[in-house]
Amino acid sequence: MIEGTADDGRLDAGAFPAWLAGMRRALRGEADADVPCGTCTACCTSSQFVHIGPDEADTLASIPAELLFPAPLLPLGHVVLGYDERGHCPMLLDGACSIYEHRPRTCRTYDCRVFPAAGLVPEGKPAIARQAARWQFDDDVRHDAVRSLLASDASWPHRDVGK
Repeated sequence: MIEGTADDGRLDAGAFPAWLAGMRRALRGEADADVPCGTCTACCTSSQFVHIGPDEADTLASIPAELLFPAPLLPLGHVVLGYDERGHCPMLLDGACSIYEHRPRTCRTYDCRVFPAAGLVPEGKPAIARQAARWQFDDDVRHDAVRSLLASDASWPHRDVGK
């Protein structure tokens, strides 16, 4: 059995309050998301565009310019890294990120646990949906409270994530 994996294939997402605090730090740029991905590359193989800001000089220097395209609706200097014909990030080589130490901020803050935390399923991203469905938070009471709040909030704009 893989460490952190239950016999039923579930993954330990940890305590919900700790995850939420870590996610807030990541989104504020104070830390990277601390996701125990293991060998999972679902986010890297799901036909996702990766935004790279003009301030990410180290990242931009690590990616061949021909793989970068101007980011739609964003100011000059913002770019996106596309994906190959299989839907894989072109920086994913032999099942691993070839620029991990220099990866984009988008990758540093991505955490598929956000989907089960919010009670959402990423539509059109089956590999991410499978991985996200495996996460189990330790503190179900707080987790369920957040999910209930989101479910009852008609203004919650992201019901159809990924459609």
